[in-house]
Amino acid sequence: MSRKPEINSDRFLARIDDFAAVGATPGGGVNRQALTTGDREARALLTALARARGFSVFQDDIANLFIRMEGKDSALPPLLIGSHLDSQPAGGRFDGALGTLTAFEVLESLADAAFEPARAVEVVAWTNEEGCRFSPGCMGSRAFVEGKIPAAWQELQAVDDASRFDDERLATIEALAPDVGHRALGFPVGAYLELHIEQGPSLESEKIPIGIVTGVQGTRWLEATFEGQTAHAGTTALEYRRDPLKALSAGLAALYATVMPENAGARFTVGRITVTPGSINAIPAQASCTIDLRHPEATVLDRLEADVRERLAKAAETEGVSASIRKTADMAPVTFAEDVVAALQVAAQKAGFRTLSMVSGAFHDALFMAGHAPSAMIFVPCRDGLSHNEAEFVKTEDSIAGARMFLASVLEMLR
Repeated sequence: MSRKPEINSDRFLARIDDFAAVGATPGGGVNRQALTTGDREARALLTALARARGFSVFQDDIANLFIRMEGKDSALPPLLIGSHLDSQPAGGRFDGALGTLTAFEVLESLADAAFEPARAVEVVAWTNEEGCRFSPGCMGSRAFVEGKIPAAWQELQAVDDASRFDDERLATIEALAPDVGHRALGFPVGAYLELHIEQGPSLESEKIPIGIVTGVQGTRWLEATFEGQTAHAGTTALEYRRDPLKALSAGLAALYATVMPENAGARFTVGRITVTPGSINAIPAQASCTIDLRHPEATVLDRLEADVRERLAKAAETEGVSASIRKTADMAPVTFAEDVVAALQVAAQKAGFRTLSMVSGAFHDALFMAGHAPSAMIFVPCRDGLSHNEAEFVKTEDSIAGARMFLASVLEMLR
């Protein structure tokens, strides 16, 4: 006879430590980038834990890893829960891994209680969520939703060496192939739920243990390139200069002064600036930058992008240089399924958790899964909102609260 499933806190916390040892860095974080030896070691560890519990293990053509607990009706599409195991080069031990291990602990808790769900429950560890070694990020969930691996990805080179994505993908699959089954990309899913650290300060600052994520804001990546004329720094008077860096600087100054100050929900970030030829005593010939632009509303994002283009073009004209702006990524905002969000709110009320409804500022695999199945996310606080950093930290009580909230949510979604 089944009993009420409960999180085994000691087991769960030990698992977090065990996985943090895979790719551990001297600063207390992890370097477990996608499709590296460390990533494969983490996948192998999770596979061994799953097989020891009698769960079925599968992987698909992009090396997404699935762990299945059967339900009463195997014909029903499964409830899919999970996150990712890959990290940034100097990342923290909680980003991604906490969500995957929380999902696996929920599966174990159901098994401990001899609980038989109405439908199968599957844990997923998505491939290359971070996108730091191979771009773009969220490759696993993107390919899953599209039902294929884009041809353009096959020849991608890793930024840290000469490895090809396709070679690393196949090697990662082969490493587990003797022990796991194969699944087709994009099989039907009843619903998808993911837990993640907030990667921001809101929950911690408001002392709220659980965030119920209602959607993910849209993201546009732009690359702006200004072309001028290189000339001698000491002999070229102002009226003869065609300085692309001056134009870029003026355009960015105008954007910094307006985009976020005038739009509370907007995020404007310049992550990289490149100048050529890069000589101390020469006016640059070219200056370029990347722009990360975000907002929860697509119409506002359109308007902000138009403003970016207009202000940079005006700055280029003023300085007598040319400007071109290329869009390199476009991820539309997503609103999560109302019924899934409602189930999370009911679960939180039953479990006695205070919650904060919020929109995710970062994109996650749930952003893409929302186009394939009803989806939502749960956030837990992280210290100072810090992530993608070795100092990333989640309090023990917050990790446990997140796991208990996740279990309550899964049970509610299985009703």
